[in-house]
Amino acid sequence: MSDNDELDLFKEMMADVAPITQDKIETTAKHQVTDAHLARRLAAQTLTNNDPEYLSLDYTKMCKPDDMLEFKRDGVQKGVFRKMRLGKYDIQARLDLHRKTLKQARDEVLQFLRQCHRMDIRTVIIVHGKGERSNPPALMKSYVSTWLEQISEVMCYHSALRQHGGNGALYVMLKKSPEKKLENRERHLSKKG
Repeated sequence: MSDNDELDLFKEMMADVAPITQDKIETTAKHQVTDAHLARRLAAQTLTNNDPEYLSLDYTKMCKPDDMLEFKRDGVQKGVFRKMRLGKYDIQARLDLHRKTLKQARDEVLQFLRQCHRMDIRTVIIVHGKGERSNPPALMKSYVSTWLEQISEVMCYHSALRQHGGNGALYVMLKKSPEKKLENRERHLSKKG
């Protein structure tokens, strides 16, 4: 039997078949996008690193009051991190978050670090406290560590030495400012030439 014969046979068998009309399922109208949906979508798309809202107040990985905290981005040299961890760099600026709400702390951390970065201040300390009496314990400490990992200017951080606040404070190292990078690049190129 050839393909043409099979097709003819099929057509012959289906000649008296009629399509079934739809009568069981109700069709629903397509989802309507409201102005509120569009506004939320636009807000989510325009949320940038310059807006403190991108640092969440909703969720953080909780730590304990006496936990030692550390974070290091790829590319940070072990010697640089070790020197910072041991408090060997001069602390150029300080931010104390005691008696601040989470929202106030978030805004101040972001503003403080951005200002330090613009001024080419590289090593700072942020005092967040241990949070032994907060509910839940170490609330501010937990949020600060999470935020610092999300801020692109932060290269690394580590819990401070006892004389600088111990586990209630963090040494934070920032990236070089764009101006300082350009200045170093130009100095390097002038030495080669």
